[in-house]
Amino acid sequence: MSGLAKASMDWRRLASNVETLAGLTSAPLMAMVKADAYGHGVVPTARVAVEAGAARLGVATLREAWRLARMPELAEVPVLGFVYAPDQPGLAETIGAGAEIGITSLAQLDAVAVAVGRGPARVHLKADTGISRGGVAEHEWEAYCEAAAKHQSAGRIEIVGAWSHLACADEADHPANAMQKAAFERFLGTVAAAGIEPELRHLANSAALIADPETHYDLVRPGIALYGYNPVPRLPVDLKPVMELRGAVMAVKRLPAGTGISYGHTYHLERDSNVALVPLGYADGVPRAASGRAEVYLAGKRRRVLGRICMDQFVVDLGDETVRPGEPAILIGAGDHHPDADDWSEWAGTIPNDILTGIGGRVPRLWNRGLEERK
Repeated sequence: MSGLAKASMDWRRLASNVETLAGLTSAPLMAMVKADAYGHGVVPTARVAVEAGAARLGVATLREAWRLARMPELAEVPVLGFVYAPDQPGLAETIGAGAEIGITSLAQLDAVAVAVGRGPARVHLKADTGISRGGVAEHEWEAYCEAAAKHQSAGRIEIVGAWSHLACADEADHPANAMQKAAFERFLGTVAAAGIEPELRHLANSAALIADPETHYDLVRPGIALYGYNPVPRLPVDLKPVMELRGAVMAVKRLPAGTGISYGHTYHLERDSNVALVPLGYADGVPRAASGRAEVYLAGKRRRVLGRICMDQFVVDLGDETVRPGEPAILIGAGDHHPDADDWSEWAGTIPNDILTGIGGRVPRLWNRGLEERK
């Protein structure tokens, strides 16, 4: 796919987003760069985010945490990883590399205590306050905190943070938000009762950072907002999409009215038309679920994607116009008239996070000074 498609990232836009989000809070930012920085490329994203003012980096897996913790230019930047099985290989190596470890269960707590080498592991204790996902359930908080305090007294761990995650922060009026905030306060009380004094209390994701200052505490964890997408659109924030995804037209041909297009012939041309073939498909992260609804920006305007999106290609309606092979078709753009990940998520019935992280590995990632310079 090299040469036919590429994803271009604008580092100035990412830096601007970091600065904009930092201006919404007095708390430091942990830039969430998990899932290869939401498909943007973890190493350059981490570098730019830190240069723009992010105080910490957050990932999911041990491998991600190990990789960033070993980068010399990020040696002074704490990196948190938290998605791992208690018996997963690499835990000791990740701790040894200097990464901080999220503890989301009693089994993980015991595993980290065993995996520690010479120094204590720096850990963040996570509570499930209502998302019913990662984090220790409330009926175990007392035992959890007491066990963590004992491990800390024995020098096996250093408790850096106490944290949780919100389920409905993008819906400001959802009753779960108040319930989770109250539960988090109860967890912090349990932490304090065990004699633990964490440096950091953190709860806010992108949506809570934008919508609910009460959740900011000592650290905020923006994810999708870093990459230019606002999960709370009713509260405008000056965020700029960082990625532009484009493919080069591979072929153009004219077809008669009534011609069935792509698999299943779910669409038939209403009149004689020119169509363009773009070599990107669901193997590259263009969602098949967007078939029949999607649009791309090609030759100065948005044009319909016809029929089903295939594994490696899709068809675009040109009507009576034509383009040359090699003409760029912009799927996700930075311009006002371009489709973006919000559009694709609406067409596919999902969220922008899913669109961005789904862009496949055969699409090259390129970083540049500014997407506007290439219009």
